[in-house]
Amino acid sequence: MGFYIRKALTVGPFRFNLSKSGIGVSAGIKGLRFGTGPRGNYIHMGRGGFYYRKTLPAGGIRPSSNSAEKSPQLPAYEVQETALTEIKSVDVLQMSDSSSTELLEEINLKAKKSRLVPWVASVFVLVIYLLNVDDNPSWAIILTTLIGLMALVYAYYKDQLRKTVVMFYNMEPDVELSFQKLHDAFDKLRACRGAWHIDASGRAHDKKYEAGADIVLKRSGTNLRKGIPPFLKTNIEIPIISAGKQTMYLFPDRILIYATSGVGAVSYSALELEVSSSRFIESESVPGDARIVGKTWKYVNKSGGPDKRFKDNRELPIALYEDIYFKSASGLNELFSFSQAGIGKDFFEAIKAINEVGLH
Repeated sequence: MGFYIRKALTVGPFRFNLSKSGIGVSAGIKGLRFGTGPRGNYIHMGRGGFYYRKTLPAGGIRPSSNSAEKSPQLPAYEVQETALTEIKSVDVLQMSDSSSTELLEEINLKAKKSRLVPWVASVFVLVIYLLNVDDNPSWAIILTTLIGLMALVYAYYKDQLRKTVVMFYNMEPDVELSFQKLHDAFDKLRACRGAWHIDASGRAHDKKYEAGADIVLKRSGTNLRKGIPPFLKTNIEIPIISAGKQTMYLFPDRILIYATSGVGAVSYSALELEVSSSRFIESESVPGDARIVGKTWKYVNKSGGPDKRFKDNRELPIALYEDIYFKSASGLNELFSFSQAGIGKDFFEAIKAINEVGLH
């Protein structure tokens, strides 16, 4: 499935139009619009025809791809009791690169601006309440309601202009092809029956109680989808990966990381992507597309058999999963696991292709 590329975006009363010569912006209503042409003020970012424009007018990677299975004696196991080290990125405000500085400054600046709609709505409700309490004439209530509704519409458009950032992408054929590969590889990850974010890991203090595993993990389900970040308008569809308290948006030229504290960025040239298969002792149901490569017991003895001292000692399957690890020197540190072993190869190659195109 191909991703879409829009030629126009609307933010409040403004309409941004993309042409071969650049970006134009106009304002007005249908049949009557005023604007500037493609020679207007815009900033060219990166390579391959990436453009970024403010809303108001007044990439090599250091890849490590290892498809070999980890040692059968060292499977991972999910438990909650063992002391674990959290796997997480640094604060997103520390994640940046020189090509993203101005973009991040505007996104974070606009994100901090308070919205007008809640305040206007609160005043509107209060005024209507007071008018009804004082038993005012109906014409006054109707007039006030109309004024209030107009104020809400104005506040809504004002919020869109104050808080929204516009990013236009006009892609050259090789850039579009590499981004399409990323979408195709991302769709394969989305099709996996099981997808998890690894929140923390640690060494087992006693393998007897960890189904014989040396490594224990804490994981949670992750959400893979497509869309755009809040208060950002762009003419393309963006792959999105939920990473605990943060969300990663895979743009054609960089990864934007959103968190409650703000927005950070990592260029593909600064990304370390590790892909490998791992053996996981599954205490829950095994996804239908996973491959079972062995079995063990919830409580094992030294010989690897069941410890008969425990009554609730069920046999557990060992599944072969695929791990994808996002890292960068600036502090990105996110690990994901997928139920189909080998599924990460195409994703790794797609990221590599995007980076190679960006180096031209």
